[in-house]
Amino acid sequence: MGRTLVTVEAVEKELEKVVDPEIGLPITEMHLVDEINIQDNGDIFIKYHLTAPFCPPIFAEDIGMNIRTLTSKLEGVKNVTVILHGHALANEINQRVNPGYTPPPAQTASLAQPKV
Repeated sequence: MGRTLVTVEAVEKELEKVVDPEIGLPITEMHLVDEINIQDNGDIFIKYHLTAPFCPPIFAEDIGMNIRTLTSKLEGVKNVTVILHGHALANEINQRVNPGYTPPPAQTASLAQPKV
């Protein structure tokens, strides 16, 4: 018995139902979805951005939760990870949207203190 494979088209169709609460348009029409990656085991990774890096966090989280909820219902889906990028509070929002999510370590430049 084979596993039902999820298609990008099926995911995109669900994403058409996710509406930006501030603008009132689907996130697909606004081209806010940057990546849809579907693994053979049924795991889906969706990466998105918002219209501004300081978009109200409640809207950012709402969009992420809607993406996760709608795509999780597709037949054959095992797990959905939804990643917001380019937002001032992306790590915090990603942790709320994805239970158990650990953000990658920050990539910071070395700011060595001058010796006096």
